[in-house]
Amino acid sequence: MLKTTHDRGFRSLNTAYNQVFKANRLSFGLVLPLENYGMNPVPSMTMHLERVRLAERLGFAAIWLRDVPSFGDAGQCFDPFVYLGYLAAATDRIALGVASIILPLRHPAHVAKAAASADVLSGGRMLLGIASGDQPEEFPALNVPFTDRGAAFRESYDYIRRMAEHAPSVENRFGTPGGDIDMLPKPSAGHLPMLVTGGSQQEPDWIAQNADGWMTYPRNIRQQAEAIEAYRARIEASCEPDKPVMQPLYVDLQDNPDAPARPIHLGFSAGIHALRAYLKSVEAVGVNHVGLNLRFNQADTDTTLKRLADELLPDFQS
Repeated sequence: MLKTTHDRGFRSLNTAYNQVFKANRLSFGLVLPLENYGMNPVPSMTMHLERVRLAERLGFAAIWLRDVPSFGDAGQCFDPFVYLGYLAAATDRIALGVASIILPLRHPAHVAKAAASADVLSGGRMLLGIASGDQPEEFPALNVPFTDRGAAFRESYDYIRRMAEHAPSVENRFGTPGGDIDMLPKPSAGHLPMLVTGGSQQEPDWIAQNADGWMTYPRNIRQQAEAIEAYRARIEASCEPDKPVMQPLYVDLQDNPDAPARPIHLGFSAGIHALRAYLKSVEAVGVNHVGLNLRFNQADTDTTLKRLADELLPDFQS
């Protein structure tokens, strides 16, 4: 197995970024909704707030919302920024992440203000995943050309970054704020963490230079190690501080702790021992955070959360 180590450490950004991402360490988050809805495209959202609070009490580092239409999976159903405000008021410590906002489908002024508001109101607990979008069916509803989404993504990113500045000045397809116009609030730490999902129609060097982290997809361990090595080599070549890597993982936790791993969509069904071994392997190749998704989990959700906290989290704490 390839092994990746990086000793330069990550820069200090907001509270969420600093608590979720640590060099050579793996932390765990949970992808909402916290329920088993299998092949049903729309979850019930039963006990959604109670389970987020339970996740916080159990010591999970983050929760992750998605910005998705109902193409087989409606995610948590609610608008992510409205839901972030609700969860910010109902929790105290857990990081609040979006994986990921489709930038070409939202005006960046609105994204910048909504994300900064959630960040300030939560005490710096906001992590903004961003993506270019990969569903052609979404774009006609907003009269946005799908083929131009890569350029729109870059311009939106630049607009959002500049909105964190005092009296920002930017000129692109999204508008030309200037003069006495400003945006309030500013991100709590002056810099909102933005993590790029996949390739987002960008060159790898652009991602290495501009993103605060990389959200990638599960691969076999050797391929994941090679992808992370290449990413971090580009970061070092651009003289940027080291940056974290995260990935999702669908999990169906079996009652039998010795049950072998069986592949499911973007993850596997397994006992706790096989799950632990896999997660140790991704930690070894440089993954810093895994967002666990329980959509296909067959056991009781609350019981699974408690088992993961009791039987898994301690093995990855310093």
